[in-house]
Amino acid sequence: MDARAYIEDHKGEFFTALREWLAIPSISADPEHHEDVRRSARWLADHLTGTGFPTVEIWETPGLPAVFAEWPASDPSAPTVLVYGHHDVQPVDPVEEWETDPFTPTEKGTSLYARGASDDKGQVLFHALGVSASLAVSGADAPPVTIKMLIEGEEESGSVHFAELMKANRERLACDVAVISDTTMWAADTPSMCVGMRGVTDVEIALYGPERDLHSGSFGGAVPNPLKIMSDLLSGMHDADHRIAIPGFYDGVVEAGAEERELISRLPFDEREWLATAGSTAARGEKGYSTLERVWLRPTAEINGMWGGHTGAGGKTIVPRSAHAKISFRLVPGQEPLEIQARVREYVEAALPEGIRAELEFGGPGVRACASDLSSTALKAARSAMGRAFGKEILFTREGGSGPEADIADILDAPLVFVAVGLNEDRIHAPNEKVEMPLLLKGAESAAHLWEELGTARDA
Repeated sequence: MDARAYIEDHKGEFFTALREWLAIPSISADPEHHEDVRRSARWLADHLTGTGFPTVEIWETPGLPAVFAEWPASDPSAPTVLVYGHHDVQPVDPVEEWETDPFTPTEKGTSLYARGASDDKGQVLFHALGVSASLAVSGADAPPVTIKMLIEGEEESGSVHFAELMKANRERLACDVAVISDTTMWAADTPSMCVGMRGVTDVEIALYGPERDLHSGSFGGAVPNPLKIMSDLLSGMHDADHRIAIPGFYDGVVEAGAEERELISRLPFDEREWLATAGSTAARGEKGYSTLERVWLRPTAEINGMWGGHTGAGGKTIVPRSAHAKISFRLVPGQEPLEIQARVREYVEAALPEGIRAELEFGGPGVRACASDLSSTALKAARSAMGRAFGKEILFTREGGSGPEADIADILDAPLVFVAVGLNEDRIHAPNEKVEMPLLLKGAESAAHLWEELGTARDA
């Protein structure tokens, strides 16, 4: 029996288990559901124990629990692989927009609707089926690589305790490669691997001028206007080619290679359709890069909001006392959020004329970007494993969002490989989240092949 046949024979048990897990409303952001998050952790621990993992533990944090499991390879020299995912889910608001109960898993054709179906319970669970398929094919009592799983319970509420949890358990989590199953593919008929995620940091800037709003007829044109200074400051953040003009902003940026850009160019991207989804009539961004490259490979500075002075009905002729703006920066590999914050502060302070005072408030330390090494043995093994499961060449994508993956790579000193089968159309974080059931089975097959591929690639 091969892996595909085993998975086909056991898909009924797999989906029965998944429906049971999805029925647990493990919403980490809602204190009223924290006991449900704990119940979700216990469910997963029991399931992994039933799969055969000899070590399964629930790891408490100051917040909500993670689940750790380990299944050593029979050969102690075999590589060690850590699988990361999360068992908590997003809130379901607005619940009235759901066509089915979010915690009553419902099949429609090949789709399974429920909160967490794609993000991330379905993608976590296919690894358990993949391990079982791998053992059934080999006839062995242990997998060809040591498999560890770390499934956290706070990803959807900021992973606030996750870094410290990894640091406290660094030795037990030691691995040769970390497999991430919390992303998406390009499309069901265009399988792909995510090879990077952008980081992020944000700031609120407040500029203060006169002690109070001033009559513009008496003082206008003779004292600095905070809104005018803010307008100049924000417009100066980009040059004529839409490149960020903050000095030092691009220091250390790791440019994407020609191979990755070529594979991205082969994706069946319809810019007009993309613009329709965005409700925009034109694409615009950094010169020299395609639209996909702009949202995946390049850093950004986006003005999220700007306000000050009189914004109510009617006129009010004043020089306002203050101006405010919120700005977010998406970052790429090689950029450190705290260093970017320092460059932004320097840029603002250098732009201030006499009579204007600035206050900057950053939204925490930020999140670092991450990227896979396209030349690594581990990535090549994962790409081959997915190719065997899908029967197609696996292309590359990145994601514009941010997550804890950079912390995993840094704390565990392990390369990242993304093996995931979610789709952008799965409506993650939105009403009517769903997952394509055939893709979860492809994910399980990919995982089964991955253990075999990594088991023969001892330099992973």
